[in-house]
Amino acid sequence: MSLRSFLEEMEKRGEVVHVRDEVSPRFEVSSIMKAFDGGPVLFFDKVKDHETKIVAGVCGTRGRICSALNVSPEKLYEKLIEAWRSPIPSRIVKDGPVKEVVEKASLSRMPILTHFERDAGAYITSAIVSARSLDGKIENVSIHRLLVLDDNHLAIRLVPRQLFKLWQMAKEEKRDVDVAIALGLHPAVSLAAASPAPFGVSEFGIANALLENKMHLIKCENVETYAPAEAEIVLEGIMSVEKETVEGTLVDITGTYDIQRSQPIIELVGMMHREDYIYQALLPSGAEHRLLMGLPHETMIWEAVRNVVPVVKAVSLSSGGCGWLHAVISIEKQTEGDGKNVLMAAFAVHPSLKHAIVVDTDIDIFNPEDVEWAIATRFQANEDLVIIPNARGSTLDPSADQKTGLTTKLGIDATRPLTKPREKFERAKIPTSKRIAEVINEMRKDEKSSLRRKFYG
Repeated sequence: MSLRSFLEEMEKRGEVVHVRDEVSPRFEVSSIMKAFDGGPVLFFDKVKDHETKIVAGVCGTRGRICSALNVSPEKLYEKLIEAWRSPIPSRIVKDGPVKEVVEKASLSRMPILTHFERDAGAYITSAIVSARSLDGKIENVSIHRLLVLDDNHLAIRLVPRQLFKLWQMAKEEKRDVDVAIALGLHPAVSLAAASPAPFGVSEFGIANALLENKMHLIKCENVETYAPAEAEIVLEGIMSVEKETVEGTLVDITGTYDIQRSQPIIELVGMMHREDYIYQALLPSGAEHRLLMGLPHETMIWEAVRNVVPVVKAVSLSSGGCGWLHAVISIEKQTEGDGKNVLMAAFAVHPSLKHAIVVDTDIDIFNPEDVEWAIATRFQANEDLVIIPNARGSTLDPSADQKTGLTTKLGIDATRPLTKPREKFERAKIPTSKRIAEVINEMRKDEKSSLRRKFYG
């Protein structure tokens, strides 16, 4: 249950593209990642000034995430909820592939990317950070961006969540926090680290549940914490409760630059890695970023809305809404007012949500044109619009107050009114025979072939 085993499966399915040209970790890799965002897994075979290869876009599509979890898209939310509710503690082993080489940490030997032109520097963006409370009773695993300061120091962005709470607890005791920074992971581990587990529940247990009890951990060599035995790289560090530095700017999920903040410094005290380790990259604001952040919150919205209406077909934290700020929810409406109750439930369970749209089950929520058609034909602003001023939103939204997170939220009930005949809201259809359907399919194939010849010869 490793990144490598998953990549082997994706190679067999033809979902991996190898970049044979030599590319630089500074802007060139990220330029190609941006051009193919949401597409295939990218494998960079030749990285300038480095022997290490880079892989990117591993979790870049819903389909690949479902493949990694061995689940159909229709059952994805249920599988996540089951793992959240019934985590399985991972077995701790003495050795693993990540311990093939144990040495002094040296960030300059790693092909860490500089992604965008105004970034503060090179950033590690795909790593999970694991830490334990000083008494060892509480473990947290989460994803954090890490700014390279020098060869053995990083600045970590802490949002006010669980690792921040562990850091505050340690600060009260005036003791630093041991951390393990793991890169090159099976998608289930990354998705578990992005999950909203209650404080005190280890996300490693969620990952192990998703992987059907096949995930193993190793104890780190120089710090009192654990890391995935199948990881490509593990950096061992000590997060200071006193030393801080300016962190940022970096492009965040909105595709805009986040603000600068004073953040803790991590001193690296060791490094473990596979002998021929692969460096895993993640493009800030890219499809992979949006899916890893958004999918757990889609799941939370789906579960909350099921308490309001019996049938919830699908939830999408849309790409245009940065995979974070906009939700489209498809429901089977029972009574008037259901749409507004669904909106309230969505805003309550995902506080960062800014705009939400509720539609009927005949609308494809992953098709923006379909959603716009629902608004055009089933929405009246004087009856179906919900506005909530001065609510807590996301500090990632540049139009909000980025210090307090205060914003105005907007909900749109674009479900058809039950007071009018259903047929008034049905889209017209043309009866199509099997023979004509086959003709249309052949014409589409010819059209695609023509386009390929036009662009690729």
